[in-house]
Formats: sequence, structure tokens, C-alpha cells
Amino acid sequence: MSDLFEHNNMIDEDPQSVGGNLLTDENAWLSVIQKMDEAYSDLVDYQVQMEEQNAKLEEAQNFFDSVQSAMSDVLIACDHEGKIQQVNRACEELTGCQSESLIGQFLVNLCPQESRDILLDCLRRVRRSPVRDQAITLNGINGAVPLALNCSPRFNPRGRLVGIVIAGRPLGELQKAFNELNAAHAELKLAQERLVQSEKMASLGRLVAGVAHELNNPISFVYGNMHALRRYTTRLVEYFNAVQSGASREQLQQLRNEMRLNKAIADLDSLVEGTLEGADRVREIVNDLKQFSSTQRSEKLPFDLVHVAQSALHWILKESPEVDVKKELPEHLCGEGHSGQIHQVVVNLIQNAVDAIKGQPNPILSIRAGKKDVDGKETLWLEIEDNGPGIADADLPHLFDPFFTTKPPGKGTGLGLSISYGIVAEHGGELSIKNRPLGGATALLLLPKCPSNEDG
Repeated sequence: MSDLFEHNNMIDEDPQSVGGNLLTDENAWLSVIQKMDEAYSDLVDYQVQMEEQNAKLEEAQNFFDSVQSAMSDVLIACDHEGKIQQVNRACEELTGCQSESLIGQFLVNLCPQESRDILLDCLRRVRRSPVRDQAITLNGINGAVPLALNCSPRFNPRGRLVGIVIAGRPLGELQKAFNELNAAHAELKLAQERLVQSEKMASLGRLVAGVAHELNNPISFVYGNMHALRRYTTRLVEYFNAVQSGASREQLQQLRNEMRLNKAIADLDSLVEGTLEGADRVREIVNDLKQFSSTQRSEKLPFDLVHVAQSALHWILKESPEVDVKKELPEHLCGEGHSGQIHQVVVNLIQNAVDAIKGQPNPILSIRAGKKDVDGKETLWLEIEDNGPGIADADLPHLFDPFFTTKPPGKGTGLGLSISYGIVAEHGGELSIKNRPLGGATALLLLPKCPSNEDG
């Protein structure tokens, strides 16, 4: 009866209420299914993102591995205690050990005993700042290998030291390259010195005629004086022999007058002074030649730029007496350096000017010198001008290039101005050449004033 009563109650229940419950259950299921779809969609997205990230990580790892493998420098990663965590292929090849056998070892075990203290000091210092280019030795498969070591610290996101990265560059190839470069530089310097000397000898050859004439004058003077002294000596010997033989006073006076001894005695002082003057002039010429042709570098000494210019001008103009020379030179200009080298520079400049005005109807060479202030420093200047045809605009930028010459073949080596420019630069000076507005060219030489001389 109770079951029947319940059944009747259910039949009597409101149909609208039953339909509402069914609708609610359906909505709930739909909501659950929608959430599951969203969750599944999120999982798929996460899976795609993870696969992309894994692909990127794998690509980055491959790139990192390829970079490590391609490195010729030794790369070692250690923890903060100095235990090896990772090495690259260069380290394996250098030590002859696989990375598996190296990982976990202390880094100092890879060094010979004499380098361990240096490495430990580097590991201590790297905690404060990176270590750069520390020379150290590593045990290699074929013996000790010198390295230039660089150490850098590794920190975690909190700034705590977690490890050290060490990069070492083997110095064997670098040392070999340095030795080859040093040998090439030495050969280049030797070749340069030979070129300088060759050009100097060529300039000296051009001056031989003038120097020979210059030497001929004082030597001829000395030679003539010595002949006169010999004649006077013969007379004096004859007179003294007569004195010793007991000749009377009247006989001696007569002999004295016949030999004109009074004039001979009066001439002795002037003959000796003239001879000494000629010998001094020969000595000066020889000293100038020695300084000009010397291959040895002496220390820098004070020299008179005016004397150098006068000497060079005198030598060159012996071969070109037709040149009209206009000089505006002070009495002295004291510079400091190698006077023979500066003499070579001035000879080259004057010779070029003389060559430029050959064939001109009225060849004029002007040479001036003085002192002026350049950038707050007192500087000596020497200016050489000619009234020749000037220099072509296309040639002006190349005047100081080695082997460049505007002279006909066989007339110039193309090294004079290049070498002169280098000599002046070594002396801390400047050398420039430009065309004059009214024709011809001007060469300007600037040199530092001798610091120890206040008046020169």
C-alpha cells in the first residue's frame, strides 16, 4: 500500500517541476563538458608551447655545443670551490682526457706544481673582479702548454657566487707569430737603414766635385805656405852655419841682407797662422763629411742649424755657380739632434731646388731661417725657395712617398724626400713643400729649439 501511495504521489506531482529538474541537470552537464573542453584546449596549448620551448632549448644547446666545439681556446666551467663542471673539446684535445674523466676534478690538478699557486691566486681574485691575461701553464698531452688565462665569476639570481668560467688561449701560435713579426720588423728596419745609407751615399756622390774643390783651396794654401817655409828654413840654416863658422859682424849683416832674412822672419807668423787656418778648414770639411756619411746613431747633441745650412749650400753651389743665392740667415740657431742627418735633409732640399731651376733664364735660390712660436713652443724654421716651374698639383700629395720622383729616369731614386721626412719626424719636427703663388716651390723645415740653449 505504501508503494502504491508513493507512486500515486509521483503521478500527482507537478509536471512542470519535473521538467525543471531535467533542464538543470542538462545545463550542468553542458557546463562540465565546456570546462573539460577548455581544459583540454589549454593542455593542448601548453603542450604546443612546451614543444616549441623544447625545440628552442635544443637549438640553443646545439648552437652552444657547436660554438664550444669550434673554439680553439680552452673553456672550463668550475663551481665556486674550483671543481670542474664542464669542459669544451679544445680542453679535451689539449689534455688528452675525455670530459667525463675531467668533471669533478679540482682545476689545479691540471697544472704543473709551479703554476698551481698562480691559479689559486686567480681563483681568489676572481671573487672580487675578473682576471685578464694571466700567464699560466697547463699540463698538455705533449707536455706543458703556456696559456693566457681569463677568469670570470658566475652568480645566481640572488647575486651569490656559484661558479667560475675560465678561458685560456694557448700562447704557442701567438709566440710563433710574434717571433715572425719581430723578425720581419728587424729585417724591415735593416732594409730601411740600408736605403737611408744608399740615398746618403748617392747624395754624397753628387757632392764629390764640390767637396774636392772645397778641399783643394785650403790644401793648396797649406802647400804654398809650406814651400815658402822650406825656402825660409834653408836661408836660416845657411845663416846659422855662417854664425857658427865665426863670420864677422859685417859678413853676417851682408849675408842677412842678401837673403832678405828680415822679411822672412816677419813672414813666419803669417805663414804659420795661414797654414793652421787651412788645416782647420780641412778638418772642418772632413768632420762634416764624417757626420754626413756616418752609419752610426749617436746621441742627440746641440748643433747650429745656420752652420749646417751654410755648409750644405756651399757644397752644392760649387757645382752650380750660375745660381743667384739670396740669404737671410741669423748668426746662430741652436737645435738638438743628429747634425749629420739634418745636414742630409738640407742637402736634399737645396739639391732639389737647384735641380728645379736649372735651365731657367735667371735662376734664383732664396734661403731664410729664424725662430718663431708654434703651438706655444719656440721652433726653428728654415725656408728654401726657388723660381723654377713649380710642382704639378697631382704630384704634391705624393712628394714624400717612397720611390716617387718627378725627375727623369736615372736622375733620382725617389727616396730623398721620403727619407728626409722620416728624419725630421724622428727629430720632432715637420717638413712641408708647396708651390709659390708667383711660381716655383717652397720647402719649409721646422725643428725644435735646443732646450739647453737660451740664446741660440
